[in-house]
Amino acid sequence: MNPFWTISLFWIAAVVCVVIAMAFVLPALLRTRGGTDKAVRRDVNIAVYQDQVKEMEADRANGLLSDAQYQSARRELEARLAEDALTPDDAPEPGRVGSRRLGYTLGAVLPVAAFALYFWLGNPASLVAEARTGTAQSAMAGAAGEHDFMSMIRKVEERTQANPDDGEAWTMLAKSYAAIEQWPKALQAYEKAVGLLPREASVLSGYAEVLAITGNLVLTGKPMELVRQALEIDPEDMKALELAGINAFREGDFARASAYLKRMHGLLPPESPYAQDILAAQQEAERLAQTGMTDSNPPPPPPAADSKTAAVAEGVAIKGRIDIAPALKSRLADTDVLFLFARPGQSGPPVAAIRASAGQLPLEFSLDDSMAMNPGNTLSRHKQVMLVARVSKSGNPTAQPGDLEGVVANVKVGATGVKIMIDQTRP
Repeated sequence: MNPFWTISLFWIAAVVCVVIAMAFVLPALLRTRGGTDKAVRRDVNIAVYQDQVKEMEADRANGLLSDAQYQSARRELEARLAEDALTPDDAPEPGRVGSRRLGYTLGAVLPVAAFALYFWLGNPASLVAEARTGTAQSAMAGAAGEHDFMSMIRKVEERTQANPDDGEAWTMLAKSYAAIEQWPKALQAYEKAVGLLPREASVLSGYAEVLAITGNLVLTGKPMELVRQALEIDPEDMKALELAGINAFREGDFARASAYLKRMHGLLPPESPYAQDILAAQQEAERLAQTGMTDSNPPPPPPAADSKTAAVAEGVAIKGRIDIAPALKSRLADTDVLFLFARPGQSGPPVAAIRASAGQLPLEFSLDDSMAMNPGNTLSRHKQVMLVARVSKSGNPTAQPGDLEGVVANVKVGATGVKIMIDQTRP
């Protein structure tokens, strides 16, 4: 809850408590009871007089009172009754006037005094501090989670150092490095894990993925050899099926891509979004296979990165311009490579990518589904992405110290005129 609502709810509750307290005190003080009391006494007196008249009539009938005595006593009672009936009752009693004045005074003074005492003896600033603390805690939750994850990685590193032959520890460390996109470290950890667990399908497929990412996103060669080994060991290894389907799709072998993706989809919860993405990719591969497109007549390659008229798959693309800050232009070299990645979040594999020469800066770009890294996870399947423009000194898409970078978050898919400024150096 934000500070405004936290403080507002406190003061509303305080006012309600004061109103409830006054509701118990004021009615008794403000109630006008003088006239009412007199009316009650008058009614009682009348009833008493009537009883006395009846008693006198009974005494006269029994011979206890003479007619003259009866008439004299009756006139006396009637005189007293008339005096009570004609007494004015519109003037309030002095005590009641004082009570009402006290009630009005308390109604005005008590709330003011209560809040004044709170501001004097209490700590109103703690309300703001508490509200800000709650907001800060929620804002720091993500940072705390990241801190815990890094602590876990350090523990796994210590485990591998204490026992270098622990293949499971090396596998866990490799997957952890991959999760935070420290690909060179993930590659080294996977090399250790594969040496210790050469018949573990998930280790082989994970190693293949990291090899492809650190090798300019190329799956052919050793990565696919590892994928085939993984599938021989475990035909249902999810990562191996995904990589095999992607590679077959890239090579134009849509029938084989459809088979891999169909097998993969059968292993996923049908209602999950990822399963829906894989199903859509499998159906697209099946459709292309039925049209007669094979690896002998693959679709044309995607257009060059510097083309301003790049084809847009399904009419969805992100267009804009990449430039570099003047202070960093002197650091560009002829061999530097420019990469542009579109990611659905802060981490994870990109859904689209472009590679170009850094000498082309400033560069007009257009990202679309033809630049997808995974046919089951294309740009058009996301509402917004984060764009990362990176000048790589090594020519490797993996971030390295000294690379130049620019980031724009929360870019809507379909946006145009997006400006990315490369203005920072990776430590």
